[in-house]
Amino acid sequence: MTTYGQFCPMAKSMEVLDERWTLLVVREMLLGSTRFNELRRGVPKMSPALLSKRLRTLERAGLVQRRVHGGHTSYHLTQAGQELSTVVDALGAWGLRWIGDLGDVDLDPHLLMWDIRRTVPIDRWPRARTVVAFELKEVLRAGSHWWLVVADGDVDLCDYDPGYEVNAVVTGSLRTLTRLWRGDVSWPETLRNGAVVVSADSLVRRQVPEWIGQARLAATPRVEAG
Repeated sequence: MTTYGQFCPMAKSMEVLDERWTLLVVREMLLGSTRFNELRRGVPKMSPALLSKRLRTLERAGLVQRRVHGGHTSYHLTQAGQELSTVVDALGAWGLRWIGDLGDVDLDPHLLMWDIRRTVPIDRWPRARTVVAFELKEVLRAGSHWWLVVADGDVDLCDYDPGYEVNAVVTGSLRTLTRLWRGDVSWPETLRNGAVVVSADSLVRRQVPEWIGQARLAATPRVEAG
């Protein structure tokens, strides 16, 4: 581990946290990911080898505990790791307030749909199995169609047709749906101007925005331009 050679507490903290991807891995664990493949879905552009390396570093630093049960390995934040929640939230809110530009490289359908899947407010969905399909325009076919399935209190995300009856279809560009999820624009705004279209019967169409919601930090106040 590289050191700054300073007694400053911030410097000591950054010796652990400022390596590339480290805080994003912590973010994933704070959001509930414990298995290696779950973590990978939250950082899809990070190589498995680098993810393994970062997990080992966090474990040595006392932020992560590795557990093996029944032949399966899982990773859990220690108290020290959990206390980073305020840091991660503050950085996320700061990024929304001050760094609003999204380049094409920042748009990732897999990350968007995974983020939606893990924060779905299941208690707002019907008790019967309910399927919402997503059609992402201007995306290569392999990542353009997704199905969100909620049944029996569980949520599943498929990148292939699961064969169930679809209750609603949400259509929009990847950029628009990403901005909607981040809270840069609102559901009423995008539905009103046609940037996002929900195809369903009238009752379900009104309910879909509540079923999907927005990201946890979406309500962060933005800085007015100028």
